[in-house]
Amino acid sequence: MPYLFTSESVSEGHPDKVADQISDALIDNFLAFDANSKVACETLVTTGQVVLAGEVKSKAYLDVQEIARGVIRKIGYTKSEYMFEANSCGILSAIHEQSADINQGVDRKTKEEQGAGDQGMMFGYATNETEDYMPLALDLAHKILQELAALRRENNEIKYLRPDAKSQVTLEYDDNNKPLRIDAIVVSTQHDDFDSEEKMLKKIKKDIVNILIPRVQAKYTKYAHLFGSKIKYHINPTGKFVIGGPHGDTGLTGRKIIVDTYGGKGAHGGGAFSGKDPSKVDRSAAYATRHIAKNLVAAGVCEEALVQVSYAIGVAEPMGLYVNTYGTAKIDMTDGEIAKIVSAIFDMRPYFIEQRLKLRNPIYSETAAYGHMGRKPEIVEKEFRSPEGKVVKKKVELFTWEKLDYVGKVKKAFAIK
Repeated sequence: MPYLFTSESVSEGHPDKVADQISDALIDNFLAFDANSKVACETLVTTGQVVLAGEVKSKAYLDVQEIARGVIRKIGYTKSEYMFEANSCGILSAIHEQSADINQGVDRKTKEEQGAGDQGMMFGYATNETEDYMPLALDLAHKILQELAALRRENNEIKYLRPDAKSQVTLEYDDNNKPLRIDAIVVSTQHDDFDSEEKMLKKIKKDIVNILIPRVQAKYTKYAHLFGSKIKYHINPTGKFVIGGPHGDTGLTGRKIIVDTYGGKGAHGGGAFSGKDPSKVDRSAAYATRHIAKNLVAAGVCEEALVQVSYAIGVAEPMGLYVNTYGTAKIDMTDGEIAKIVSAIFDMRPYFIEQRLKLRNPIYSETAAYGHMGRKPEIVEKEFRSPEGKVVKKKVELFTWEKLDYVGKVKKAFAIK
């Protein structure tokens, strides 16, 4: 019988995402000046305060305070009434050198033998229910908040928006796991103070339903038919949401791992991404398994795929590779047989993942809000400035793990025409 499935997203101004973006900005700056940097950086944000902590091995020296302020400024925390503001917040750095015990497990005499930066298992997932091979509920939840952020920056049709926001989308699926309609949409957005709470709630709900949602439909035309007249809207359901961001709730790096990945579909190994250089397989192998899953589905091997890889710290070869097609395989093979062929196509040793996906580049700031998966691969030029005034300009390719560059190889290996 039909069932409901829900996914959520959070905006770039959500406190946990503020922390993620600061951590990834530090990663990008270290990699821009020293591509061999090893970094594990955590960020905590709260009322008027940022705390940076972690381990770094790098030739680069950075002004971490100014990098953090730049991120906060870009997000939009630029007013003193937010109680967390780019120019005035305190920033404490407790970053120190990476443990030699960990480093000896990663660095090897030859690059190809580079060991995994930690043990653990990582998952990648893909489904053909959207054009970007992502679960639809999460895709919609992301797009609602991306459009809300665009409205905030335009400061035209809606003038009272503040940076913190959350969204949630509930879909109804049929017996064949196909989306039928949107059952419910939840949007909670931080806002300026109003004269009356009743007036505020009425105004915000009207603007979300009549301005925001039509803009999402217009840009997401393939699924516009799912936006029926029976959607249940819950807009700022707790009422007033003036106090938000790091002043309303402490933020930490790595607390939105389901928002970052597949919205509850597939599986998650538990390791966060932001603040970690690509020697940490929590990040690089999660990207690599997404790359595999997406290319498998796009090549026509299956309609849905979950790929797991696992590692031991300091060991280059993975412990194993697992594939689950959820019974949607279009070829006459078991999932185990599919996994064996996948292992021959994709070298999952950490060094080769880094090389294949070009991960030793400053490409991570863009991943830290609105999901690491399902994004558009593109080449951009980025500029970085050191405390000494040295300027580095780099052309980098973003979201390489989203490319369908292995579809041909997959089709050949599975004899798909």
